[in-house]
Amino acid sequence: MDYQSAKTLLEAKGQSQLLKYYDELDEAGKNNLLTAIENINWDFEEALANPVDMSGKDRDIRPISGLRQAEIQKRKAEFETVGVEAVKAGKVAAVLLAGGMGTRLGVDGPKGAYDIGITKPLYIFEQQMKNLMEVTEKCGVTVPLYIMTSDKNHAQTTAFWKEHNYFGYPEKDVQFFKQDMAPAVDYDGKIILERKDMPALSPNGNGGWFASLQRAGLCEDLHKRGVEWLNIYAVDNVLQRIADPVFVGATIASGVNCGAKVICKTEPYEKVGVLCMDGTQPDIIEYYELTDEMANQRDENGDLAYCYGAIMNYLFRLSKLEEIVDKKIPVHIVEKKIECLCDDGVTRKPEKENGKKFETLAVDLIKPMGSVLPFEVVREKEFAPIKNKTGVDSVESARELLKGNGVIL
Repeated sequence: MDYQSAKTLLEAKGQSQLLKYYDELDEAGKNNLLTAIENINWDFEEALANPVDMSGKDRDIRPISGLRQAEIQKRKAEFETVGVEAVKAGKVAAVLLAGGMGTRLGVDGPKGAYDIGITKPLYIFEQQMKNLMEVTEKCGVTVPLYIMTSDKNHAQTTAFWKEHNYFGYPEKDVQFFKQDMAPAVDYDGKIILERKDMPALSPNGNGGWFASLQRAGLCEDLHKRGVEWLNIYAVDNVLQRIADPVFVGATIASGVNCGAKVICKTEPYEKVGVLCMDGTQPDIIEYYELTDEMANQRDENGDLAYCYGAIMNYLFRLSKLEEIVDKKIPVHIVEKKIECLCDDGVTRKPEKENGKKFETLAVDLIKPMGSVLPFEVVREKEFAPIKNKTGVDSVESARELLKGNGVIL
């Protein structure tokens, strides 16, 4: 894109401020800025014009039925046989959503590179790979792994994996791809400049993981390998069981398009996304979207009717993902503290929120999948999220849970 094309585009969009410092830039800076402008995804305009209605007034929310632990244990051998067969046949691949940074943990680098060890180094990435390799050793085959990074952490992430020899996994079975970026805007809808030669961009949320994977050309690799199911999981849970044959087998046997690992809520108002039905379609809603009546509702066994808390571990049928990839999922607008170019020419992070970011969420893929199997897991064995350095869902709490599962730290 040349300067005149960029100027014409931005004038039409009402975003001419992006060229404010163009004449001050050297040739490299001018090229950086023009390339960034050319690559801007303008979907945010639609999101601003028609924000997602979070009121839930048009929803028909109902409880969903799923597989509880008692039933899973009773049929474990049956499910495991089906799952092991699928893994051995190369039908299952894993997708690690690792586009975030460890800012809340106090580090300037990929979250998965954070060291949770006490007497020896143990990185989040490393512990998750140990979990995956328990499956690959049992099945006698490797599971292809696709790792979603972002512009913010891609170089650091790929270098980290290489430096640590892919944690003992075959390099040929690990591939990286970047998630799409979205511009950040101020409260007037103007794209913020992070530097004189760069608009403020941020990862567009984990909801675009499959579209990003497809754009990276990796669907061809999936088909070449014969993959039929993709197990996506979040980087911040060190007890993730990945490509778990029992979960895989139960999902396949049920005939659904998606499996979702869930924990049973400990109390009505636990702050986890809740798997439910919205009319005839499955959905995940935020805990605060439940009315008091719904949150406290009980089933015939006395259990919470809305008991299934999502833990970001899903198994998606590949053919269905390809069918729905062009369907729009909601874009969520969140207010954030956005690093911006100040009047003195210095880039700073403000002390309070100064604009909006646009994110899609992986949970919003559940509804277009059309069918889902909630699969209950034991919280203490599979849910140790690391969001903070101390306190709830922290490095401290995850360490205790890892110790309880026999992991030496």
